[in-house]
Amino acid sequence: MTFDSGAVGLAFSEHRFDDALDHLAKDVTWTIVGGMVLEGADAVRRTCRDTLESLEGTRREFDRCVTAVGAGVVAVDTVVRYIRPDGVTAVASCAIYEFADEKITKITSYAVEIDPGDPGAQPRPQNR
Repeated sequence: MTFDSGAVGLAFSEHRFDDALDHLAKDVTWTIVGGMVLEGADAVRRTCRDTLESLEGTRREFDRCVTAVGAGVVAVDTVVRYIRPDGVTAVASCAIYEFADEKITKITSYAVEIDPGDPGAQPRPQNR
């Protein structure tokens, strides 16, 4: 089967980590802009596992999912609703995946919470 970097990036962005984690470079770096920087495949795997645990009992609905594939790079733009018994949260995000030898070497993620009733609305203000 031919390697498809777009499918790997999409799987990661849709939290289908089992379809993507085998493609992490050992020294991968994941920058979650405004949040943290993870270094190494073990740290990324741990965060993915924690993310899945935090989403237990949550239904995800993707309102937007656009993938752009170039030479050695994939960008995935999403709008997703996280539906829980206590309410709905919506997040607009974009992740850029850089590849070398069929392995993700770098991930840069941007995400902002938005109004779940209006995906085109401005980001929700953050309490600071």
